[in-house]
Amino acid sequence: MSGIYIHIPFCRQACIYCNFYFEKGNKNVEPLVDAILHEIELRQTELNEPIKTIYFGGGTPTFISADWLSKIMQKIQSRFDISAVEEITLEANPDDINDANLETWKTIGFNRLSIGVQSFFNSHLKWMNRAHNATEAENCIRMAKKHGFTINIDLIFGIPMATDDEWQFNLNKAVELGVHHLSCYGLTLEDNTPWKQLIKTKAYPTVNDDVSSKQFVMAHDFLTQNGFMHYEISNYALKNHFAKHNSSYWKKNKYLGIGPSAHSFNQTERSWNIADNKIYIESLQKNQLPTEREILSKENQFNELIMTSLRTIWGLDIKEIESFGFDMKAFNNEKSRFIDKNWLYEKEGVLFLTLEGMLYADLIAAELFV
Repeated sequence: MSGIYIHIPFCRQACIYCNFYFEKGNKNVEPLVDAILHEIELRQTELNEPIKTIYFGGGTPTFISADWLSKIMQKIQSRFDISAVEEITLEANPDDINDANLETWKTIGFNRLSIGVQSFFNSHLKWMNRAHNATEAENCIRMAKKHGFTINIDLIFGIPMATDDEWQFNLNKAVELGVHHLSCYGLTLEDNTPWKQLIKTKAYPTVNDDVSSKQFVMAHDFLTQNGFMHYEISNYALKNHFAKHNSSYWKKNKYLGIGPSAHSFNQTERSWNIADNKIYIESLQKNQLPTEREILSKENQFNELIMTSLRTIWGLDIKEIESFGFDMKAFNNEKSRFIDKNWLYEKEGVLFLTLEGMLYADLIAAELFV
């Protein structure tokens, strides 16, 4: 089964750390949604199997009206087989969540919310330039639970001014509120973000890797002691609440990405749409897909399998890697080196990261690449 991702590229304001593609404000929503609807029509033959998951991300999907969200959902339903859909996720910001919206989103078909909480401290939220406050962050979770949604919240660790005690408070609060899933992301300094510019011009603090690593381990220890499974480097879930859509990415299932900057994958080819609302809209108005494609070489597929599999609780199957037919001498040498460092371990022919190894996941994967 496959998944569909819809990118809604609008936000109320720019978070200090964000490098995702979006447009500030929503003045171009109508032509953009029309273009999304047309892209769905043009690409309906790219997935000829039942759809398992649908995910509305961004940007901030809840920044646009429920009517637009409904139109997109109806178009998906008219063009794809969604009879077997198990999970329909809507990314939401706390300041957009109220009883009326929750009821409407449920009627549209959403059954899971991924809420961009980031922190329960106003000082952190102000520094990140988030649009909500700590009270809204807490109240919106209670409201969403009342309406029966499965709930993920995003939390960020490694915030420069945040203490370990404050990070522990955020973790405690998430568990206390009864969320089903947590995505805990280490704050990273990306190019083309307001934060990078502020560091250059106003001496803003940057990431302290030691603090970030410590808080990563704190999250693992606390959440696993409180019933959560650490099933992917950044993700924790209670039993039966793994994110099905994101898991399909890590398991290399097919998915179709619709909207500006959205990516698609059909197991042999990767494609991506242009990250420019104006060009995206104009292209679809001309019946043209603003898409670039790349046929994945055998080497690409080998390396991507390593990168995605090692991040997860399912690990990297050694026999699957060997089936590519490459000379495995270098791979085995690096594997042994990382096992000796206690960054990897092997069990029943499957390779896994240790907790310490998760801190070096990108480095480990790169050294194992062909």
